[in-house]
This record gives sequence, C-alpha cells and structure tokens, in this order.
Amino acid sequence: MRSIQARLSLGLISVLLIVGLVLAQTSLWLFELGLQRYLESGLRNDSELLLVALVKGPNGLQLDEHRLSPGYQRPYSGHYFRIDFEDGHWRSRSLWDLELPQPDEDGLYANLKLEKSAQSLLLLHKDYRKFGQQISITVAQDYSPVKASFQRVQQIGLGLGLAALVLILILQRVTVRRALRPLDKAREQLLQLQQGQRSQLDTQVPLELEPLVAQINHLLAHTEDSLKRSRNALGNLGHALKTPLAVLISVAEGRRHDVPEPVRQTLREQLQQIQHRLERELNRARLSGDALPGSHFDCDSELPGLFSTLQMIHGEHLELHNEVAPGLTLPWDREDVLELLGNLLDNACKWADSTVSLDIRHQDQRYLLLINDDGPGIPEVRRNEVLGRGNRLDEQVDGHGLGLGIVKDIVASWGGDLQLADSPSGGLQIRIELPDRNIPDA
Repeated sequence: MRSIQARLSLGLISVLLIVGLVLAQTSLWLFELGLQRYLESGLRNDSELLLVALVKGPNGLQLDEHRLSPGYQRPYSGHYFRIDFEDGHWRSRSLWDLELPQPDEDGLYANLKLEKSAQSLLLLHKDYRKFGQQISITVAQDYSPVKASFQRVQQIGLGLGLAALVLILILQRVTVRRALRPLDKAREQLLQLQQGQRSQLDTQVPLELEPLVAQINHLLAHTEDSLKRSRNALGNLGHALKTPLAVLISVAEGRRHDVPEPVRQTLREQLQQIQHRLERELNRARLSGDALPGSHFDCDSELPGLFSTLQMIHGEHLELHNEVAPGLTLPWDREDVLELLGNLLDNACKWADSTVSLDIRHQDQRYLLLINDDGPGIPEVRRNEVLGRGNRLDEQVDGHGLGLGIVKDIVASWGGDLQLADSPSGGLQIRIELPDRNIPDA
C-alpha cells in the first residue's frame, strides 16, 4: 500500500507542478501584457498632449513648454520624450545628456535600456502629420519600479503556490489513506489468514471489493472442504487396507506345511513393503502443506495435551520437559505439526531411559526444533541408515522403526532441514530447522 501511495503522490506532484507552472507563467504573462496595455494608454495620452503642445511660431514649429508635464523638466525623473521633425528635434529636460532609443516603426516597446542608467523603459513611438510636416514623437516611462513590483508579485505567488501544493499533497495523502483503508484491512486479514488466525475474510467491505472477497471466501471454503474430504477418504482407505494386509501378513508368518518357507519369506517381505509404502503415501497425502492456511499450532494449548498423552502411554517413570517459550505459535497446519512432534516425541520416549525434552525457538527468521533424550543414542555411522523408511536398530522395540521417514516428508514439504546429533543428556538429539513462512508486512 505504501508503494501505491508513493506512486499516487509522485504522480500528483508531477501533474500539479506542470499544470501550476503553465498556469502561473500564462497568468503572469497575461497580467504583464494587460499592465503594459494600461500604461500604453497613458503614454498615448502624453504623446497626443505633446502633439497639441506643438504650435506654429514666427520661426516655424515651436513647443509650448507651459503645456508640458513637470516630470519632463526634472532630470532622470523617469518620464522622457523626444520630438523629431524636418528642421530638428526637441528632447525633454529630464533626459539631460542621455538619448532615448529610436525604434524604426510605430508601436509599444518594452524592456529597453536607457543608456548610462539602470532604468528599463516602456517606450511608445508614433508618427503624426501637423502643419504639413512629418512629426515623430517618442515618449517613454521608467518601467523598473513596475518590474520590481511584478517580481515581488511573482515571489509571493510562488510562495503561495508552494504552500497550496503542500496543502493539496497533505489532503491527497489523507484522502488516499482513507480510500485505501479497506485494502489495508483486507491485507491484514490475509496476513491473519496465512497465520491461521482466521479462516474467512470479512464481507463488510466496499462495493468494489465485494466480488473479490466473495470469490476468495468461496475458494477457501471449497479448498477446506476438499482437504477434509480427502483426509477422511485417505483415512478410510488406510483402515480398509490395513486389516486385509494384517491378515495376509499373519498367514505368511504362519507355519503352514503346504507353503514352502522361501515362498513365505518372499510373501512376508513384499507385504511389509506394501504396508510401509501404503503408510508413507497415506501420511504424505494427509499433509496439508500450503494448500490451505488453516489453524496453526499454538504451543501453549497443544503441547500440554500431547505431553499428557505420551506420559500415559510410556509411563510415569519418564520426565518430559517442555522448554518452549510462552505464546509461541508455529505457522503450519495444526494436524501436520501434531504428526511431526507426535512421531518424534513418541520415538524419543521409546528409547529414552528417564528424560525427554522439547525445545522450540524462533530466531533469525527461522524456527529451531530440538528433541533430546538420554537413551543409548545412535552411532554417527548409522544415522543415515536410521533416516530411511522402516529401518530399526532394535527389533524388540515396538513400532516400525524410528518413524523419521514420515518426519522427513513433513520437513521437506516445509522446506526445512533435519539432522541427527549427540544430545547433551547423552542420547540422541533430533534437530530440525524450518524457515519462517509468515507473510512479511508490506
């Protein structure tokens, strides 16, 4: 969600900057153009007043200075004129020793520099005809104060524009967060679903998300139902096949004189292979894996019952130690974890002399499971052999071996690693490392 917000904010900033700059430049250009047109009307009036001030005297054209504005008499006042005619020209006293720029054509000219000064001129050049003579009148006004005020307006406008942009971005962020809040809630529910804290998504969502949530809930319900039916069917199949297999094995182990001993031996071996393969495939098929994020394994609520059952099965002489941190939850299906720990602890209890301990830790984004016993242990050279399906070191111990084949299937399906080592208590240590499969917070 943060990436969506970042992209929306970046897109909005880009659009606002482009549109804001275009609008600001266009507005400033239009404002300056309107201001120049307004000042042009004043310059045009001054030009016409100068034309009226031209009178015919005994020696030709004369300029009636009584009709001139006082600004034309004060040096460098910012108001200037120049009148050109056939016999000469007049300049305003305000020019002093400077000269006005002389355009070639009539019109308004902006940003012309007055020589030897810092003044920027707005100049109007007009041609007239009076008393049968061609007369050119150029009037100018110092445009620098207007430009300075215009620059201040630009700076104020820029500051206000940036403030407005920040305000819009804040409002946009608040609006986007509110709009995406249902998606954040759905993401949190998906995380809870992955962690086994819920089995369905809430249906109280915006109208746009209702079809998606409905389809996800339907898929979850369908998957859960299919998984339950598959497990039930596999359990029924296992029970249905175990009885005939047990009968066949008892027949093969009987002392019937009409069946040669080599035939009975071959039959026993084949039936045992069938039985082991059947148990392997049934246990593997019962694993939920990642098919459905169902109820996860809560160590606080599940381990006491498991330890109590093992205590009843193996007797009170065994001490079972639970060294699991309080509040720890394993992010895998409850049935699969019970299958894993049940096999490991049951085998540890069979071989232990007096003590079995279980230690589960969560560190470095991995789960570490340690099961220790104080039994005879397994020589290092034979540990690989024990990991094989159905291999046993002591035929007098009940069961079909250490059961580590089933455990290997479970650990492999979770992407983990299983190792056998020496236990600190003198027996065997079973060490399992599992990657953390929780969804990271986006």
